[in-house]
Amino acid sequence: MTAPIDLRSDTVTRPTDAMRAAMAAAPVGDDQYGEDPTTNRLQARVTELLGQEAALWLPTGTMANQVALRVLTRPGDEVIASRESHAGWHEAGGAAANAGVQVHEIGARGVFSVDEMLAAIKPKSFAIFPSTTLMQIENTHNRAGGVVVPQADVQRLCDAAREHGLARFLDGARLWNASVATGLAPAALAAPFDLIAVAFSKGLGAPGGSLLAGSKALIQSAHRHRQRLGGAMRQNGIFAAAALHGLDHHLDRLAEDHANARAFAEQLAAAAPVQLDLASVQTNIIVFHLPASVAIDAPTLTARARERGVLLNAFGPRTVRAVTHLDVSGAQCTQAAQVLAGLLNG
Repeated sequence: MTAPIDLRSDTVTRPTDAMRAAMAAAPVGDDQYGEDPTTNRLQARVTELLGQEAALWLPTGTMANQVALRVLTRPGDEVIASRESHAGWHEAGGAAANAGVQVHEIGARGVFSVDEMLAAIKPKSFAIFPSTTLMQIENTHNRAGGVVVPQADVQRLCDAAREHGLARFLDGARLWNASVATGLAPAALAAPFDLIAVAFSKGLGAPGGSLLAGSKALIQSAHRHRQRLGGAMRQNGIFAAAALHGLDHHLDRLAEDHANARAFAEQLAAAAPVQLDLASVQTNIIVFHLPASVAIDAPTLTARARERGVLLNAFGPRTVRAVTHLDVSGAQCTQAAQVLAGLLNG
């Protein structure tokens, strides 16, 4: 049976044979005691890559984001984030349940302006308002189609946030994609923030794991919160070895995923009645919408595509997302676009 073309997410990748070999050979210890040498090597490596003082492994990106909120806010605070941010839409209400904060979404298409951020900050003189204490930027932005937030805008936002007493957090689960797309080093992208999260289980193809980086004091606090949330690991070097292999062998090749996404988007936009802003296809995510003139909705389209061997995610009643990654080739992306065009035209 032919394997499906799986464009649901870059998290569906399986470890390559070489990554599995690295995992099998990894020296390990008890990470809760700080004695796993491979995890320690990964944390030191990413600390340097991101230009920070310290870093901490966490099992998932959602936990990394939740720990960041616990470190940088207090219950009852408000967090400013982009419209349709991962923090507000894809973490099962964790911001409220775990950190006790509410998320105020602003802007559109993954970005927001300094004026929009300043307008969202609650006046401290009114006790009925929550305290606005944190600004969060998601780069690249998932639901906006993998767009890269321009670094000049990031710098202006972080400068303004600092002036108004707000902490700065970067949800950089796909920061590696942003770095490859812009040519900017990860350290440059991370520099304006207090805490940075990155993931290894997406474009880099590891089977799990994320990491928080920042000052030694903030990472020490993050370590305590990780423990409270059940994120302490034991012989974690098996996961850390996969992440190190991904950094060594899968980072530069992200450009291939970006090229495949662009080709897929251009082919689909030219051949099918979809609303697809090609300017938003900057990395490895394609989000497109089905206009009212199209007879089928997003869940129906994804169901019919599955029957034809193409897997995608419905992101709304008439919104669909496709994500390229190391387990799908350019030829498969071409085939997937042809299948979708046939369904939408037929």
